[in-house]
Amino acid sequence: MIVHSRPDMLRVLFTLKGSIVQRIALRCLAVTLLAALIVLVERHYPALFYPVSATPFTLLGLSLSIFMSFRNNACYDRWWEGRKAWGRMIIEVRSFVRESVAIKDAALREELLRSLCAFAHALNARLRNEDELGAARPWLGERAQIVTHNVCDGILREVGEHCSRLAERGAISEFRYTLLEQRLAGLSDVQATCERIKGTPLPFPYTLLLHRTIYIFCLLLPFALAEPLGWLAPLFTTIVSYTFFGLDAIGNELEDPFGRDENDLPTDALVRTIERDVLSALGHEPLPPALVPVDHVLS
Repeated sequence: MIVHSRPDMLRVLFTLKGSIVQRIALRCLAVTLLAALIVLVERHYPALFYPVSATPFTLLGLSLSIFMSFRNNACYDRWWEGRKAWGRMIIEVRSFVRESVAIKDAALREELLRSLCAFAHALNARLRNEDELGAARPWLGERAQIVTHNVCDGILREVGEHCSRLAERGAISEFRYTLLEQRLAGLSDVQATCERIKGTPLPFPYTLLLHRTIYIFCLLLPFALAEPLGWLAPLFTTIVSYTFFGLDAIGNELEDPFGRDENDLPTDALVRTIERDVLSALGHEPLPPALVPVDHVLS
């Protein structure tokens, strides 16, 4: 995630970090060169060009802008829902830590709380299509072999089984067990929410229609601008293509908020927050440092 102070005029004009420019530069350049070629041909062979009104492009551009705003809002909603899910994870872990003080076996309590750190690491890796078990192993130790193919769910199931046995032995009250189980259910809900976002992209025909319309609009626009604007046509074509290609690329990036792109959610930093809270509750010192932005990027 990009972390910038309020940008001034120079930063607005020249900042590349977090900008979408690098991803769309070649497309914008290709459209600009096409516009320049069309203007060149129109200047030398004007008889080849039938006068084209800009009115259809105005109407199409307006419709396309509205269509893109709906799609980008849908993509941002996915990004924001993912952030809320990770915020809830922090709440549930902190609540579990507080409620686990009823567990008098210090070694068992530490084992359970470290399992929650393992869950956070495993879910982070799962959402990035990385090795879940490898991410969780440093926090599970020898217990890493007992989890199933769904590492996150296996960790929560193991913690739940421990809590259930404590309640059966009378080591914790039924009320306390219910509270702990509610926290585990909340973490399971967080996992399901993130998996739903990750595994359910926007409908492909919806996205495909937008991509095609943007390319058609940007490729045909120079034909309408060449005669009235002359050599200013490539400039205005570049501005329009930058806007449409940029909005399209931003939507693609926000659609999956759990990757390693610059504008994705800072899940590594959120996992580190959970680590620090758990280790602090267990009395471990020193705590691992909180992650900070590196070159304005918080991972």
